[in-house]
Amino acid sequence: MLLTFLLILGASFAAMAALLTGLVSSSLYAQRTRQASLSAEKLAASVAPFFAAADLESAADMLHSAAAEADGRVFLIDPEGKIQLDTLSLLEGTRIHVSEALQVLSGAQSRAYGVHALTDGEYAALCAAAMMEEDAVIGAVLLTTPVTELREAILGVERQLTSVFGAVAAAALVGALIFSFTLTAPIKALTSTIRRMGKGELSARVHVHTSGELKELAESYNTMAEKIENFDQSRSQFVQNASHELKTPLATMKILLENLIYQPDMPLELRQEFMQDMNHEIDRLSGIITDLLTLTQMDSQETAVKQEKVDLSDLCRSTVHTLRPAAEKAGLTLKDSIASGVALTGDVSKLSQVVYNLIDNAVKYTPEGGSVHVTLSADAHLARLIVRDTGIGIPEEDLKHIFERFYRVDKARSRATGGTGLGLSIVRQMVQLHSGEISVDSTLGKGTVFTVTLPVRKGDA
Repeated sequence: MLLTFLLILGASFAAMAALLTGLVSSSLYAQRTRQASLSAEKLAASVAPFFAAADLESAADMLHSAAAEADGRVFLIDPEGKIQLDTLSLLEGTRIHVSEALQVLSGAQSRAYGVHALTDGEYAALCAAAMMEEDAVIGAVLLTTPVTELREAILGVERQLTSVFGAVAAAALVGALIFSFTLTAPIKALTSTIRRMGKGELSARVHVHTSGELKELAESYNTMAEKIENFDQSRSQFVQNASHELKTPLATMKILLENLIYQPDMPLELRQEFMQDMNHEIDRLSGIITDLLTLTQMDSQETAVKQEKVDLSDLCRSTVHTLRPAAEKAGLTLKDSIASGVALTGDVSKLSQVVYNLIDNAVKYTPEGGSVHVTLSADAHLARLIVRDTGIGIPEEDLKHIFERFYRVDKARSRATGGTGLGLSIVRQMVQLHSGEISVDSTLGKGTVFTVTLPVRKGDA
């Protein structure tokens, strides 16, 4: 781009220099031509009668006066091209070979003009004019004037123009280099960062101190890179946690199996207990795999969300009814305040899982004697489900992590209750699939409140 710019700039400057020099030269030479032509014509007209009358003395006086006035040299030439008079008296009697004089003597032109280089490095302008008598050419006057100073002046103008254009070209080159560096530096920085990221350095960020579109491009790239890095970290953490969660029940089952294998005389009651524990671990392993498959499908956007009319009121009442025996068995009170007629468009199975998981979690993490309260209400735009318990609560530092996969506030207690650490992650993603939001508020030792808001579209109610 810089080379193209310089080529265009250089060609433009060269064309401008040639044009200006040509205009100046043409103007100066045209002015000198007019002056010399007029002088030669006047002199030829004045000398012609004397030359025709063979009065060379009078003609000589006129030629010397004209040569002195023009600061040049004058030749009087007969029709055969022989020099009859030379104001310097050097070439008299010789034949002229100057093209301008020969053109005039041949009758091709009445006057002719040209510039010639002399042997001593000087330049002279030659102007020939015909001497006429009764429309016949009887000779010619050749006026020569030095134009070395004029040529030097023109060359000086050319040198000045060259210097000016050279300075402008140098300034343009410096400006182009600065502009090129300013323009390409952010692009080079971005390219270098992309290469680093392509080699696996996901933490690479581009630092561009610029504005406009390049700044937007850099910021967009940094945002994308941050998301990719977070996704990679999340994936690595997910694989690590999944491996750990899957390994735990497998290790437990291995220990139980080894005890059964190497203790053939184990009491029947203990053997049955081991078998029950193994069955429990298998159920737990199956639950983890099911939840992992559910999350994987939602991450890959393969989960289809059915669009059907869902009576959320009936769904909540049914879930409360299903979980009430478990709550009573745990010594809890499960209450509900469910408004009738709350309906929306969505996937009934996924919404059922959201409601079930939230109430089930509240039951599992509320000590004996506590209570769980389920509330459902709606306005013209939103349906609001609130699950409130008087359970153990969640520490403030853990609140921002509870929707993360495999995150447990109390790992030992969570495994004891059969949790996989994936339930709330699934709940959040299912709520988001329905364009809803979920939030949590908790006080350690006093209880937790989960609030789910879902949009009620026109015509759902």
